[in-house]
Amino acid sequence: MRRLLVFVLVIVIAAGGAAFWWLHQPLPMGNEPLELAIEPGTTPRGVARDVVAAGVRTDAQLLYAWFRFSGQDRMIKAGNYEIPPGTTPRGLLAKLVRGEEALRALTLVEGWNFRQVRQALAADDQIKPDSRGLTDEALMAQLGRPGVAPEGRFFPDTYTYAKGSSDLAVLRRALHAMDRKLEAAWSQRSPDTPLKSADEALILASIVEKETGRASDRAQIAGVFVNRLRTGMLLQTDPTVIYGLGEKFDGNLRRRDLLADTPWNTYTRGGLPPTPIAMPGKASLLAAVQPERTKALYFVAKGDGTSHFSASLDEHNRAVNRYQRGQQ
Repeated sequence: MRRLLVFVLVIVIAAGGAAFWWLHQPLPMGNEPLELAIEPGTTPRGVARDVVAAGVRTDAQLLYAWFRFSGQDRMIKAGNYEIPPGTTPRGLLAKLVRGEEALRALTLVEGWNFRQVRQALAADDQIKPDSRGLTDEALMAQLGRPGVAPEGRFFPDTYTYAKGSSDLAVLRRALHAMDRKLEAAWSQRSPDTPLKSADEALILASIVEKETGRASDRAQIAGVFVNRLRTGMLLQTDPTVIYGLGEKFDGNLRRRDLLADTPWNTYTRGGLPPTPIAMPGKASLLAAVQPERTKALYFVAKGDGTSHFSASLDEHNRAVNRYQRGQQ
């Protein structure tokens, strides 16, 4: 009897040692991370089978037994995961219990228009294209903003998301981020601003974003536009014309384009355009509400990323001749 007990004890110790060794050994798999999708409602046994089906070369029953023995089998979370080479059974369960989903990143670039945002979403094959087929109007309704134009309403930043997430979820985060940034900027507006609302600040900021070649010029460019708004001058900014042309713009802005009336053509219409023309970043939002105090009413690109600012039309014409036409 004593020998039997010793034998059983040896077997138990050996089994425990083997289990401990197995739990801390990398799971057999290839040299590339494996993708594991766990659907909501999947049982722990089903999760073990999914792991094996994903490419992990182990016994599903053994993996399921580990899930059960750990007492955490009911804590496994649905989601999309990556299993990198070197993952142990212990590490795998910890990842699944914590819900450490595989994250991807999407960058929305300052100065992009909404058409470019939708193109970036469509090109991302890791995100669920729930917005595909929706008009801009229907998309904004899905986001809870019916009747609001989408242009400029999304904050340019890098957004991480779990693989398989809805593109609408990413857009909703960017929308709320812009809400917060715009509200913060508007609360810091100069007391004598001619802008009547945060929406007007967003529109002006989008123009500043498109007109700025160098960050150091941003506040002065905003100052020029604010001066023009105060005096009733036309803004006469090329990016608004280009935006109004839409996909008809071929990269070459002609005189006839400046005369082609659209709601966004600030050569033919006074004041701000009806919507933003791009996504402004934080710096442009602040410049729009805290412009530099300047006498300048004109500016022209110097060709090195900076601009030359002028207070009179004569000075501006001389600057145009020098920097745009090569005349001294």
